[in-house]
Amino acid sequence: MDLKTFIRDVPDFPKKGIIFKDITTLLKDKKAFKHAVDLMCDQYIDKNIDKVVGIESRGFIFGGIVAYRLGCGMVLARKSGKLPSDKIKEDYALEYGVNSIEIHTDSIEEGENVVIVDDLLATGGTGVAVAKLVERLKGKIIGIEFLIELGFLNGREKLKDYNINSYIYY
Repeated sequence: MDLKTFIRDVPDFPKKGIIFKDITTLLKDKKAFKHAVDLMCDQYIDKNIDKVVGIESRGFIFGGIVAYRLGCGMVLARKSGKLPSDKIKEDYALEYGVNSIEIHTDSIEEGENVVIVDDLLATGGTGVAVAKLVERLKGKIIGIEFLIELGFLNGREKLKDYNINSYIYY
């Protein structure tokens, strides 16, 4: 199945010059959505994954389902100020600004096998920030899953030390 055909381009969102890759058109199609989730899960079925870290916000959609399918826990990586308990924070650069991301300090235990999930790999800043948070908590990153990769932004290069998968490439 060519998942790229289910992605809608939205020009000038969230600001002028950006072409937003809208995944809602994929999410509403039951076969495309299932296929995307299956791709994100298949290589981890027998890898004893303890936690899936979903990156806010669209990473929550895929991360929750991947965690359920793998029979493991789900961890939220949220924008700064959104988590209620003790947390650690990492700053990162976006393709159109700067932000911070946090996870709870008790969300990952030392030695746990972790898969990070998000919808889009752009500059790699968010993925690197979340990987640093997981490693600060002494989790072992088994893989990082992205639905879409914007190859022209070279984000994969920043994550070259990790097993990365993406399924739609621009």
